[in-house]
Amino acid sequence: MINGLKNDEITKLVGGRFRLTALIQRRWAQLLEGARPMVERGQMSDLELIVEEIRQGKIVVDDEPAAMTDDEAARAGSETL
Repeated sequence: MINGLKNDEITKLVGGRFRLTALIQRRWAQLLEGARPMVERGQMSDLELIVEEIRQGKIVVDDEPAAMTDDEAARAGSETL
């Protein structure tokens, strides 16, 4: 198990387990798309890296919903006003 996930410190840091899960998923997708790590990777796995980035405050939960781009809205079948 990832050491940073063994206690509830990181969960409290981001405001709950749901937010932690969402943040990890979002960051993991960014890394898979080619984003660069914000901390020294060393021998860490992607998950260990993400947990360390959160622990160091390099990434945080965005409380405001992101606005869709025109392309995203078109794919979703929505209109932007």
